[in-house]
Formats: sequence, C-alpha cells, structure tokens
Amino acid sequence: MITALKALILGIIQGLTEFLPISSTGHLIIAEKFLSIGGETFRDAFFTIIQLGSILAVLLYFRSTLFPLPALLLPSERRKWLLLWTKIVAGVVPALVIGGLWGGKIQEKLYNIPVVATALFIGGILLILLELWKRKSITDSPERLRWWQILGIGLAQCLAMIPGTSRSAATIIGALCVGCNRTTAVQYSFFLAIPTMFAATGYHILKHGASFTASQVGLLALGLAAAFLSSWGVVAFLMDFIRKRDFRVFGYYRIALAVLLYFTMR
Repeated sequence: MITALKALILGIIQGLTEFLPISSTGHLIIAEKFLSIGGETFRDAFFTIIQLGSILAVLLYFRSTLFPLPALLLPSERRKWLLLWTKIVAGVVPALVIGGLWGGKIQEKLYNIPVVATALFIGGILLILLELWKRKSITDSPERLRWWQILGIGLAQCLAMIPGTSRSAATIIGALCVGCNRTTAVQYSFFLAIPTMFAATGYHILKHGASFTASQVGLLALGLAAAFLSSWGVVAFLMDFIRKRDFRVFGYYRIALAVLLYFTMR
C-alpha cells in the first residue's frame, strides 16, 4: 500500500533517476522491496503518472528553447521552432510504433529482477566503452540533428522497453553512437522524454483516472510534486556535470547497482 510518506519517497526517487542514465526502474524495484508496496494496479499507474512532474521540470528548465515566445513573432524563428519540435516528435515515432505493437508483452515477460540487473550491467559497460572510444562529434545541438541521426536515436530509445535499460541511457547511448556531443545527447534525451512520457501518462489517466479515490489523487499529487522538484535539480545538475565530465561514473554506478540487485535475488 502506498502511504503519503511512501509517495513522497517514490516521487523523489523517480525525479532523481528518470533523467540520469541509471534506470529509474531498477531503483523503484529496490524501493518496492524495502517499502513493501502492494496494490499492483494503482502502483503501476502511480509510477507512470508521477512522471508528469519530471516532464514539467524539463519544460520549465528549457522554456527559452522549447517556447521562445518573443522570438516566435519572427517568421524565421517560428520555422526553427517548428523544425525543432518536428525533430522531437519524429524521434518518438519508433517507440510509439514498436511499443504499441509489443511494449505490453515485453514488459509482461521481462519485468523481473534478473532482466533488470542484466540490462543495468550491459548498459553500464556500454557507457564506459563509449567514453573510451575516441568518437568524432558531428552535431553540437538538437536543432542540427540530421534525420538519419533522429531515426537512430529513436530506434535506440526502443531498447528502453527492456526494464532496467533506462530510457535516458538508451537515448544518450544512441545519440553518442550517431555522432552527437555529450551536451546534445543529454538535451535531446530530455526533449524526447516530453512526448514519450506525456503519452504514457495520458494513457494511464484515461484508463484509470475515473477509478481513483480522493486519497489516491492526493498521493499522486504528492508524488508528482516530489518528482518535479527532484527532476528540476537533476536536470540542472546533469547539464552542468556533462560540460566538465563524461558518462563513465554512471556506467560504474549501473554495474554496482546490478550487482546489488543480483544479491537481492538470493
């Protein structure tokens, strides 16, 4: 059962882990074990809907890029703005198509600790190897992404349907592989989260919203607020961090978390 304290804790965990390439799923599984959360239907809806707080944090932090209101008065700026949003939406299409066809079955079959731990471990190794590989960056902003790069990143995001992969890690790894620099990889990962998570959140609200009790709505509001505040801090932290350092520390962290999860299986 989710109480007010548990909703607060889970919201903070969601916000802290959603945009870092370390898997919010892996952390929520650990939290579930320690917090003894039951009620599968509301739990699943809670975990999805509170992501709205994370989306709002991205929209607010990047408001001058995503909604440059004064600049939109100029036709040339409107074209740039529309092109950026077209590139954001286009990057989500592969996940919508593949997720719509097989996402439910993948989650049903693979949502277990061994799969999550394995995905964490492999993702950690990939992040470390990518930083050791002397890549040449050809794109330094989301606005300059080529369409083939967007397709590659969108396909990479589909890997996040495997629990433990991390949507953030999948998109960042995909972006690095197609020639984005670190800052662009992180920014575009943030931007792709907006339509992706809006779609998932909207689906759960339409499906379960009418059945929520007043107390459950209150718990959702508390978790959403906690996710918003912690996500805001993480977005600001990661944008500053990645200008000075690389992703290897997240790779090491994923490997350590995978080992911890393996031990919880015993």
